[in-house]
Amino acid sequence: MYHYFEPAALMNPAELITEVPARLNERIHEGTLDLSAMSSFAYGMASDRLLLLPDISVSSRGEVKSILLFSKEPIESIVNRTIALTNTSATSVNLLKVIMTKFYEGNPDYITMEPELERMMENADAALLIGDHAIKASWADHPYHVYDLGELWYRYTGHQMTYAVWAVNRSFADNNADTVKEIAEAFYNSKTASLRDLAPVVRHAVQHIGGSEAYWYAYFRNLVYDFGENELRGLQLYFRYAHELGLMEHEVQVDLWNENKLIRVTE
Repeated sequence: MYHYFEPAALMNPAELITEVPARLNERIHEGTLDLSAMSSFAYGMASDRLLLLPDISVSSRGEVKSILLFSKEPIESIVNRTIALTNTSATSVNLLKVIMTKFYEGNPDYITMEPELERMMENADAALLIGDHAIKASWADHPYHVYDLGELWYRYTGHQMTYAVWAVNRSFADNNADTVKEIAEAFYNSKTASLRDLAPVVRHAVQHIGGSEAYWYAYFRNLVYDFGENELRGLQLYFRYAHELGLMEHEVQVDLWNENKLIRVTE
């Protein structure tokens, strides 16, 4: 999303802040960022103060390849056992809780640990890893059953799952319509350019994470980077389940930004 995004080329000045995802979530909650990528669950927690940008997200229609449950036994056998959770992603952790409770009617014990697969497995019957940790673990020689949470979600709901969104503070959007429009268009153009030529992104992944170019081309082409009706329906269902299970304190009203016109979405 950011590969071709150039703040210096914007007519309206903008500063690009680089932080780990958890810190970006915190800063937009604090109000020290005006517009940011953020996890879906973090957006839901503060949805009353934020608007979603349309046409941009990180989603999947089926497997996501980087949110994986590693299990000593088939998943049906561990629904009431102990699962070790990564400490790096609320969206994925709560997606797993929804899947285990809603789809498998289980009630596991959860423990939170650093994302180190073998240490997690010493303390639990299954372990949830995300991102680079999940991908690298999936390449390793191990005896575990592996379940892709995006695939499980799609199997049981028929909906896409959205993991990250781009959101803007309502107050900033109200007073800076031209800036928000320009930034939203710049992100969209960067996304389009990246999808047109994945080679630079693939080379970066190979150099910094490992794996083959073929793996990374398949990985990036598998993801969905839009945010339209299909993504919205899946995200609304995720929020509804999270609220029903007490994972989200309030019902989430998803509001979209569109050239400073609020679009209220109802189920």
